[in-house]
Amino acid sequence: MFFHKNDDDSKKSDGGKAAMVPLLPLRDIIVFPHMVVPLFVGREKSINALEEAMSHEKRILLAAQKKAKTNDPTPDDIFTVGTVGTIIQLLRLPDGTVKVLVEGKQRARIQRFIPNEEFFLCDVEPIEDDPTTSVEVEALMRSVQTAFETYVKLNKRIAPEMLNTVQTIEDPSRLADTIVVQLTSIKLDDRQEILETTDPAKRLERLFELMNGEIEILQVEKKIRSRVKKQMEKSQKEYY
Repeated sequence: MFFHKNDDDSKKSDGGKAAMVPLLPLRDIIVFPHMVVPLFVGREKSINALEEAMSHEKRILLAAQKKAKTNDPTPDDIFTVGTVGTIIQLLRLPDGTVKVLVEGKQRARIQRFIPNEEFFLCDVEPIEDDPTTSVEVEALMRSVQTAFETYVKLNKRIAPEMLNTVQTIEDPSRLADTIVVQLTSIKLDDRQEILETTDPAKRLERLFELMNGEIEILQVEKKIRSRVKKQMEKSQKEYY
């Protein structure tokens, strides 16, 4: 999955082996495994990182900036946990920016930044999910799936087909990662927290908590809209 440091490493499996990967700092977005997302890239160092990735198996580390407004980030401005992704498509636009379609593959942690003027280059180590199978995890998955069903009914911006997809997922890690992508109103720090959580059970618990908070907000918004609508209808009747 990664660019190996030497021929010996390239003959070994990826599990637990640090390797060099170019880094693309992201503003206001966390990319999760299994997530396919289009990105518009304009900073020179970021474009250079994409070009380097295209010449080496199309692998790139996608890590978020701690503050989206930082135009020229340093290593300290970037979260140390991100997602190694594969570039599916890259298109250079007439204005000099680049549109890239990437797919998240696996969580990874930055071990160190390698000095490089043209783009960010890091030693990264893949993060494996903690193996989890128990009755408690099964119950958590059902609770999360039920909560997501409620969320979808309240949030009309999510395609109903996504609910069918979520109901068929049997892996707790993938379930959490698939659902959190749909919760677009969750704060960046909360999304990063879920990305950094390696235990799928704890990830599901935190997701369940966040989702219930969002459901509560959506229910209040629905009540407000209903009350305002009734007041407007009453006013119209009185006017006529």
